[in-house]
Amino acid sequence: MVDVALSLVPVFLVIVSGHAAKRLGFLADSFWIPAEKLTYYVLFPALLVTTTAGAEFTQLPVAAIATAMIVGSTLNPVILLALRKPLAVSGPTFSSLIQGAIRPNTYIGLAASYALAGEQGLALVAVCVVVNIPLVNLWSVIALVRFAGAGRSNPGGWRMALPILRNPLIVACLVGGALNVSGIGLPPVVEPYLGILGRASLPIALLAVGAGLDFKTAKTRLGVTAAAGVFKLLVLPAVVWVTGYMLGIDGAARTIVIMFSALPTSASSYVLARQMGGDAPVMAGIITASTLLAMVTMPLLVAYLP
Repeated sequence: MVDVALSLVPVFLVIVSGHAAKRLGFLADSFWIPAEKLTYYVLFPALLVTTTAGAEFTQLPVAAIATAMIVGSTLNPVILLALRKPLAVSGPTFSSLIQGAIRPNTYIGLAASYALAGEQGLALVAVCVVVNIPLVNLWSVIALVRFAGAGRSNPGGWRMALPILRNPLIVACLVGGALNVSGIGLPPVVEPYLGILGRASLPIALLAVGAGLDFKTAKTRLGVTAAAGVFKLLVLPAVVWVTGYMLGIDGAARTIVIMFSALPTSASSYVLARQMGGDAPVMAGIITASTLLAMVTMPLLVAYLP
């Protein structure tokens, strides 16, 4: 298992390289936003379509993985809601704490899944993405609407659902899944084309994650930042591991489920917090701190959770 954990080290080294490139000015600041946009809307979807279109989902414990994801991503916010008064933080800050405790950085997850289990890892993580991303987005929006008090900025009804339904990663998984189930698959020319695009996604995404790290924000409200880190990097993986163990998840599926649950907080949490009245500075600190801490916690959890 130590060898499995060591497979994650190069993933985090690429993140560190992205931060160094940003700090040293090797790449202009204007490079990073278009690079992330290209990855999010084109490269990662290409990777997920090719992976899900050719995966043998009948050989994967899809129902067990989905259950573990749902239990973990639901129990975490429920526990935090029960601790709302003892935490004694403002509504906007609490909404950012909720986001920080449940939203995974899918960029790192996709790269890590490939490093850990190759194509099978990507197929397994696609199941996690389809189940987890809509759920954590729903929880995040509910928390922001309930506690951030953004007023006119609060979406409702279909406006809450549309960002989830239009998420390019979810759309890509559904398209690839439909091609898989229907037996159509990808045409001979399209498959290698999307494969080339997909292979470019992992290094660019990880470099962009590193470029987005801001160590100054990590010092913002250390208590809240630490609480989010504990829930996201330790409590959530523990809940998912126990659930997965009870459901009989093992082998590569167990590794990927633990890894995905132990991911640091998604950078898109900051955008949502800023748009809907959350505590954006605290959110930025949680994202940076969880990414740094995950460099230690993720390999350890993957290696030593039996």
